[in-house]
Amino acid sequence: MEDTGLFVITVASEKGGVGKTTIATNLAVYLKALNEDLPVTIFSFDNHFSVDNMFAIGNHRGASVSRIFSDESLDALVQMGEYGVQFMVSERNLEPPDDNIAHLGRVLARGDLSGILVIDTRPILDYFTRSALLAADLVLVPVKDRPSLVNVAALQQAMADDGNDPERLWLVPSLIDGRTRLKEKDIGIHDFLVYSAGERDFQVVDTLVSKSPKVESLTTHFSSRIYPVLTHARGTRVHGQMRDLAAFVNSQYSKSRQPDRKPPVRLLAAVEDMPPGRASHLSGECPGCGLRVTGQDGFFYQDLRHHQTGFFHNSCLDQLLVNAEAQMLMPERGGVLFALPDTGLIGEEGDVSLSLYDEDGDEIVTENVTLETSARIMEMMRAATGRDDSEMFREMILVALDPEPPLFFLEDEGAHRFSVLRKKVLADLRLREQL
Repeated sequence: MEDTGLFVITVASEKGGVGKTTIATNLAVYLKALNEDLPVTIFSFDNHFSVDNMFAIGNHRGASVSRIFSDESLDALVQMGEYGVQFMVSERNLEPPDDNIAHLGRVLARGDLSGILVIDTRPILDYFTRSALLAADLVLVPVKDRPSLVNVAALQQAMADDGNDPERLWLVPSLIDGRTRLKEKDIGIHDFLVYSAGERDFQVVDTLVSKSPKVESLTTHFSSRIYPVLTHARGTRVHGQMRDLAAFVNSQYSKSRQPDRKPPVRLLAAVEDMPPGRASHLSGECPGCGLRVTGQDGFFYQDLRHHQTGFFHNSCLDQLLVNAEAQMLMPERGGVLFALPDTGLIGEEGDVSLSLYDEDGDEIVTENVTLETSARIMEMMRAATGRDDSEMFREMILVALDPEPPLFFLEDEGAHRFSVLRKKVLADLRLREQL
């Protein structure tokens, strides 16, 4: 599967007793049911062990959530649980590994998990909750009454202060008793929450989760085992409501995979000590296919004329090199230069050249590509530069070939390595023009 990134859902509330964990755990089950081929993972920063009690198979206990912050592979740490959902066991005494709330986002951006990750949080705005809010692509906040609605502002402000987009936050009316009405307004609690949220400019999911004695019994019986609504409460309204909530999340996940010129916040948080301006021209989409790319795998590139940067998927770069001699001579470390010498108009023989360089910046081979390949490269150049054919002149896209992940080139060492390669390539081009 191409590197389109992990989609992170954080379920958060500063108020306890709003159904946060019930929503998080059941959402994971319903998402997996809707997307059988999609990896779904869940873990909790709370210490109530509800995730373990729903998803653990038998008495087996695997890696603790505390090991997320180690250098171990996330894919190796998670274990397959019930209902096809991957999980990590909770930790009773979870301590912050440092004071950097971007640490979690960095781990997830550089990790090897794919699909959807659901994070259940503590009912306090601590290190772990703020880390999960910063790393999130979507934040779901259960609200059941006026106090829980008022507390949403603190979560939204934390997201804004820490660098995530508050527009990713959505309210989920939860534990709603349809019989309860507010006397002073003579409206139901659900209508009140939706109206009050609108006054505060909060987004509200177009569904709710009803209060249900049957659903509550799934977590309050004498056994420590917790069962999902999907398998043990299908006759309740909550079954349809959780299905609707999962469909909403699935639509948000699908939107995240569409073209997006802005890179994910989590991607930038994964880069250590990056100067603010280095990512100012960074694209969040692959110029080969237009889909989201996170820099975990693939290739880093730069538009040498206008300094636009971004990442290629592995297969997208391969497609641009089909039938090219350079494909057989690719070094482990070096660069590929796609160059359009004059205008964007392609002649019968094809005017796009392709040059291959070794890690010292010395030319390995230069060739004019076929008309068919030229067309593919021109389409890529339009996407990478944001310009049409009439605006193109002497376009150059330099792609770094390196065993390091593309994100490496946003760090100081990688940026220096690319700068050296870029200078040598440009010097080579100037020398060619003089001949």
